[in-house]
Amino acid sequence: MSNRLFQGVVHQMRDAIDRVIGVVDETATIIACSELSKIGITHEFISLDMADSHDTFIRDGYTYKPFGPHIKPDYAVFVEGVDETASKYAQILAITLSSIKQYYDEKYDRNNFIKNVVLDNILPGDIYVKARELHFNTDVSRVALLIKVISSNDVSAYDVIQNLFPDKQKDFVFNISESDIVLIKEIKAGIDSKDLEKLARSIVDTLSSEFYTRATVGIGTAVVGVKDLARSFKEAQVALEVGKVFDTEKAIVSYDNLGIARLIYQLPTTLCETFLKEVFKQGSIESLDHETLFTIQKFFENNLNVSETSRKLFVHRNTLVYRLEKIKKLTGLDLREFDHAIIFKIALMVKKYLTSNPVKF
Repeated sequence: MSNRLFQGVVHQMRDAIDRVIGVVDETATIIACSELSKIGITHEFISLDMADSHDTFIRDGYTYKPFGPHIKPDYAVFVEGVDETASKYAQILAITLSSIKQYYDEKYDRNNFIKNVVLDNILPGDIYVKARELHFNTDVSRVALLIKVISSNDVSAYDVIQNLFPDKQKDFVFNISESDIVLIKEIKAGIDSKDLEKLARSIVDTLSSEFYTRATVGIGTAVVGVKDLARSFKEAQVALEVGKVFDTEKAIVSYDNLGIARLIYQLPTTLCETFLKEVFKQGSIESLDHETLFTIQKFFENNLNVSETSRKLFVHRNTLVYRLEKIKKLTGLDLREFDHAIIFKIALMVKKYLTSNPVKF
């Protein structure tokens, strides 16, 4: 569609400028030109001149001016000649075409529409009007995935994810910051959360193994319709934030599987502080040393089984019993009793939450 859009403008301007003018895309293929015979010709060296720069340059008797919203320009206009007039024409054309493309995208581009819905940049009443205008299917299930790039090399994670999901009629990929990428994925109705986690895992593994880029993925809940995509996206944000607090080792965090961590995350901090004071009346949680906390963690991991925990810790059963007695004396909680163990587990999570001071959405 951009080709036709640009060609229409070039056609109208050719008489006023009275020089050969046109547009090349990022592969340096001419997609619009005042001389129709040139359309489709590729000048491979021009793509190197365009790389990572929006500056005007000259090649083979033509003046080029790259443009586009990304760091690496998507297009460049060219004007016959290497004089100052050609440079000015090129700059004017670049500004004109960039503005027209932006307007077109805002009005007709589905990807931009979805981005505005997800970021709450469109009034609820306008969503379905716009969806009808764009012939957008509102009756299918979709889910929002938020991919946060932790560390990377020169490879664009955005480009990688776009290539993983090339069907632009069903799947939508866009940046919301330098490190955050959103994927809105069309899915089958009633899809299992494990299948969504497999999908997220394939993204993380591809970025890691092939492009040496480390990323985490938050998964929102599946929704039907367009309006609720903003909610699914916010859930993906919460999933990443909660995961950062409670599951620091996990690269994939699903909102559906946050469990009690989500509840704790939503509690006011004053309530959490009061709860900790009530639980640890006899002594502060800070009185527990690193070895004791590690013992508690392993005890929980082994379902409060003394024999199994002692085996995993490579200590005698009586040594573990002694440590548990020590914990009881310090805190007043006997971890061998189920109710006490639950309270202690929640208290540790609350303490972790308060220490992290996470960002709320």
